[in-house]
Amino acid sequence: MPTGRAFRIHLLRWLVSTLLIAISPVFAQPDSEPQLEAAYLVNFLKYVEWPASQRNSSTICLFGRDTLGPFLSGHEGRVIGGKELHIRRVSSPDDMTNCQLVYIPDVEEARIGAVLRWTSGMPILTASNADGFARSGGGIELLRTGGRVQFIVNAEMMARKGLAPSSQMMRLANRVIGGER
Repeated sequence: MPTGRAFRIHLLRWLVSTLLIAISPVFAQPDSEPQLEAAYLVNFLKYVEWPASQRNSSTICLFGRDTLGPFLSGHEGRVIGGKELHIRRVSSPDDMTNCQLVYIPDVEEARIGAVLRWTSGMPILTASNADGFARSGGGIELLRTGGRVQFIVNAEMMARKGLAPSSQMMRLANRVIGGER
């Protein structure tokens, strides 16, 4: 049996190594691009003006296979732009009536055209990280470049839906389609 001092040193070493093993996953490098994409979606709610509404909440809807839900769940219930934020999963046009923003991940690229048709004429901002989304009639395309996330705004499409992106959003965009920066 070790002496009192040796025992305390041994115990301290064991405690420190146990704590390091326990907390190392907390400090591991997160998958930052999905986290950034989720943060962008939440912030888009602040920088887009929707037609007048009596709603007291905003809803981000996630279409199809969920790629951002775990990163958005921490925002559920927060007040964004004076409205409580809700996150929902949707799979059909009937599910989208209460959405302010519908996110379609690139893994659902084959169904993007259908979602854009379902939301046409409705004041719903569409966003995706699929290549060419904004050129295909989507509202905001998220771009991943070198660990950074940027976005393209399709101002023409947003105007047709009665949505008005703020001038600050337009300046921050990597590119604007059908409008001025």
